[in-house]
Amino acid sequence: MNRKNGKVSIKTVYAVTSLSAEQATPAQLANMDASQLRTGSAPRTMATWRNLAIGALRIARTHNIAAALRANSRGPKRPLALLGLT
Repeated sequence: MNRKNGKVSIKTVYAVTSLSAEQATPAQLANMDASQLRTGSAPRTMATWRNLAIGALRIARTHNIAAALRANSRGPKRPLALLGLT
């Protein structure tokens, strides 16, 4: 909740981990998110992942990149299907 205006917002967080879904619950992953990626090569790595995702959406002839990113973030299998990996 935003303390200034009292509005509730939803935050989408992307994580890269070697843990399986059975090994890490959403609550555990959210707890790990406390260490934000602001140092070393992490910002560049995350920008690379985002650029790859946008490139894949463009290859798939997606017209609204922002909407497609949101849609793909809602299901872990959607990006794999986009790449033909499922």
